Amino acid sequence: MTTLRKRERAKTNASLISMVQRFSDITIMFGGLWVVCKGAALPFSYMHLLMALITLVVFQMIGGMTDFYRSWRGVRITTELLLLLQNWTLALIFSAGLLAFNDDFSNSFAVWLAWYLLSACGMVACRAFIRYGVGWLRNRGYNIRQVAVAGDMPAGQILLDSFRNQPWLGFEVVGSYHDPKPGGVNADWAGNYQQLIEDARAGKIHNVYIALSMQDEACIKDLVRELADTTCSVILIPDVFTFNILHSRIDEVNGVPVVPLYDTPLSGLNRVLKRVEDIVLASLILLLISPVLACIALAVKITSPGPIIFRQTRYGMDGKPIKVWKFRSMRVMENDAVVTQATQNDPRVTRVGNFLRRTSLDELPQFINVLTGGMSIVGPRPHAVAHNEQYRQLIEGYMLRHKVKPGITGWAQINGWRGETDTLEKMEKRIEFDLEYIREWSLWFDIRIVFLTIFKGFVNKAAY
Repeated sequence: MTTLRKRERAKTNASLISMVQRFSDITIMFGGLWVVCKGAALPFSYMHLLMALITLVVFQMIGGMTDFYRSWRGVRITTELLLLLQNWTLALIFSAGLLAFNDDFSNSFAVWLAWYLLSACGMVACRAFIRYGVGWLRNRGYNIRQVAVAGDMPAGQILLDSFRNQPWLGFEVVGSYHDPKPGGVNADWAGNYQQLIEDARAGKIHNVYIALSMQDEACIKDLVRELADTTCSVILIPDVFTFNILHSRIDEVNGVPVVPLYDTPLSGLNRVLKRVEDIVLASLILLLISPVLACIALAVKITSPGPIIFRQTRYGMDGKPIKVWKFRSMRVMENDAVVTQATQNDPRVTRVGNFLRRTSLDELPQFINVLTGGMSIVGPRPHAVAHNEQYRQLIEGYMLRHKVKPGITGWAQINGWRGETDTLEKMEKRIEFDLEYIREWSLWFDIRIVFLTIFKGFVNKAAY
């Protein structure tokens, strides 16, 4: 058995750009509070200095948890700025909570708000200036790195195309190196593997991205060994894209690099953010719709015999059973091993239930499920247990939708995949959008889905 030797943990290389970013954030935070105090004719006292220091510590702590000061080279600026605003918002909320019990800060909401807005604008502008300033220098030949791909996997070609389409990144494409195959080579072909070694030794290449499949292990080892005799940076593109990856990332466990293929984005700080989002939104919505809930409950009770609320067993996060609340819309209470989906003109549906199902009003009690922690505002819609057991055997990756809590609304519903799934293809499309939501999850994605639900998520011709 191969023994893994204990290795020293990799050190983080703080780049000059990340140092500039940290310095600018600190300057804007302290400077912004000073400007707010001057504008409000307040003395910039030691208490304001304490306020800035505590917020700075919290901001840096959150930045460490979200890996905020990593290299953003090759990442869209919108991704960087949204994470910046998220971290700054959280830092100010937590700091305000810590200082709320101090009388000197109990009546300074206007100061906090003005500081938040001014500093947010300043940090966004500064980050954009740094990003485009560095891009401007790279477009003029400064800090340029020659890059090449070893291998012919599609991921390597996609990487080279992205470098060409974004010249501000400062990567100059040399080409792809691999052994010629029948049918010829593409326009990027720069030679075979031996030519790659020679070009690397001649100093013509700075970065080599190895894009070879798992089956080419011997070739990868030979290339890595040969490139160790050069000054190139060697980066491996993992051959995991043949799998249906769910929120993959690079981790390290006891010094061993690992790539999780099926994982949830809702861990650590993200889990806290999601829960806070659910509690705040569910509380506000329940407060606003309480009269509607009372009217619907009365209508259900007086128009047909039976309980007002129907509690059906569904699968929650990690496949654990939960009780989902709905206004009763049928004359039957199916919750067994066999559950028949509602169809058009279904005789089991009551008159009031027909209206409730078409407008999704029957699902309003699920906001109580959100408050109790069994569901989220946004997530894959929960299916009956019988349907889960049926489709998990027919659709690959079906159960991966349970890596997050089920939701009242979701990405699949926004895109029209709701209601009866009378064909396997319809359910496959729903699962496709559910898994896309999990891969792309962010707080802003949730807000976007909630916003779209208001206009296109309640009424749908497929809901009956």
